[in-house]
Amino acid sequence: MVAENLKAVESRISAACQRAGREREEVTLIAVSKTKPETMIEEAYDVGQRDFGENKVQELIRKRELLPEDIRWHLIGHLQTNKVRAVVDKTCLIHSVDSLHLAEAISKEAVKKGCTASILVEVNVAGENTKFGVAPEETIHVVEDIAALPNLKVEGLMTIAPFVDDPEDNRPIFSNLKKLSVDIAAKNVNNVCMRVLSMGMTNDYEVAIEEGSTMVRVGTGIFGERDYAAGQ
Repeated sequence: MVAENLKAVESRISAACQRAGREREEVTLIAVSKTKPETMIEEAYDVGQRDFGENKVQELIRKRELLPEDIRWHLIGHLQTNKVRAVVDKTCLIHSVDSLHLAEAISKEAVKKGCTASILVEVNVAGENTKFGVAPEETIHVVEDIAALPNLKVEGLMTIAPFVDDPEDNRPIFSNLKKLSVDIAAKNVNNVCMRVLSMGMTNDYEVAIEEGSTMVRVGTGIFGERDYAAGQ
């Protein structure tokens, strides 16, 4: 099932890139494996998938120890400052940096561990009260402040769009994040590059790609519905 689903998602990504006049290589597919067993991740791995996303630090660390070393792990869920120490050198990218305070904690741990943490700044483009993220109008200033911290690299922006029945409803969300990334890139801030736009999930990743996404986070479309009762 996983291999077939991946093939279908891959086909849709390629079609969306073609519609947008983009190369397929411009978009990274992150298979969101939260709550899913290692056997399902191995199925995806066996057909070439290497980028996987987890929401919880403990789950990411546990799976990382059990699965092949060449997997690129992305932390895509909300990160609490008290969990930073455990994860800062275990991921290729932290997508969900939603405050200067969190960035300072990551920087501090990265200095201690002698590594550089690659991060994205999470932007609450839709202004939803239930979502984390920096307000769009504050993002440039937050990025500038974070960029001054040692052992951090700001690679781009991330957003979680609202869950909608019609993916087209989220097109303005994705378009606005793209515009924001262009504005930030134009400032040529040291230690900041806007090469990554992490936006689009199972329900709307094709629209996100058409609007410039470089990373799409697909879970249900690959692994099926999440089983929270499994206690993972």
